Amino acid sequence: MMTREYPPEVYGGAGVHVTELVRHLRSLAEVDVHCMGAPRETAHTYTTDPGLTGANAALTTLSADLRMVAGAGGADVVHSHTWYTGLAGHLAAQLYDVPHILTAHSLEPRRPWKAEQLGGGYRVSSWVERNAVEYADAVIAVSAGMRVDVCDAYPRLDPERVHVVRNGIDTDIWFPEPEPFADGSTLAALGVDPDRPIAVFVGRITRQKGVRHLVAAAHSFDPDVQLVLCAGAPDTPGIGVEIATAVAELSHGRDGVHWIQEMLAPARIREILSAATLFICPSIYEPLGIVNLEAMACGTAVVASDVGGIPEVVRDQVTGLLVHYDVTHEKAFEDALAEAVNTLVADRTRAAEMGVAGRERAIAEFSWGSIAEQTLAVYASAMSTR
Repeated sequence: MMTREYPPEVYGGAGVHVTELVRHLRSLAEVDVHCMGAPRETAHTYTTDPGLTGANAALTTLSADLRMVAGAGGADVVHSHTWYTGLAGHLAAQLYDVPHILTAHSLEPRRPWKAEQLGGGYRVSSWVERNAVEYADAVIAVSAGMRVDVCDAYPRLDPERVHVVRNGIDTDIWFPEPEPFADGSTLAALGVDPDRPIAVFVGRITRQKGVRHLVAAAHSFDPDVQLVLCAGAPDTPGIGVEIATAVAELSHGRDGVHWIQEMLAPARIREILSAATLFICPSIYEPLGIVNLEAMACGTAVVASDVGGIPEVVRDQVTGLLVHYDVTHEKAFEDALAEAVNTLVADRTRAAEMGVAGRERAIAEFSWGSIAEQTLAVYASAMSTR
């Protein structure tokens, strides 16, 4: 298993996916994890070439990829995640003559704003992804919507090689916390009022997650709504300043705005989600959105954009409300977000019913055990046809 993220260094949905997939695959097969970052006993780790210190981030990533290839000898299958390890997967398959499986968690052509972060490295990451996808023995898309995107972005890829295996959720870790305002809880420390409605966002500060649209929409939230933003790790200093300015302006005009910028442990996020009247996912691009599953598993209604694989997770009018996103009508999107939030705040019984339905759906349809079995079947198919 080739990945940039692996515990304890997990900051996004791809890292969560790999962590859970490995845990459940190990009951079915022998799995070695090859990851980037600090040494740890649970995985083979690779760092970037110190001779490239200060170089473009895309270039330093590729140096870690080359080291990963050298360490992957003896594998029967190599499985890469995101462009960060796409080159490692491709080269290992060529060097050792084994199948390369690639899971597409997102696509570089659908994220042009990454040029802000990587500069010319975005063209490098785009090349890496295209090469890895087009030559992979099998591509796993984390939603049906993502499969459509993969085939559209890479028309040279045989659609028969693209398989849908959705993200999942561990409902033993994500569940309704019975006392989210207990002494010592994050919400109690923030001074959040348990008697007022709470809207929550959890995610990185990146263009993809639509944070600026959420903050803009919050100006029109019912005055009683408290907003808890668990938002950190900005892609660039510029977007960090942009969101900080927007949050300060919002706080000046209304009370009950709480911004948590550090990464919180899952138990802390679970407390916050469990206390929330609703969770907001304003993403402008989202192949699936594990965070929506986390909210649903905690029994929380979801207000989300209708992009990518989100409609495959959030059932409109059942587990939450979907809001249409159109890049040419962003103000309309922000207005609709505010309207959806206010609709559920005005009917908290309905919001609670959606939360119950969301947890039932998370349990019934997004089991990691099933996802591991489906992934193993993709491995077997690729091995039999190589």
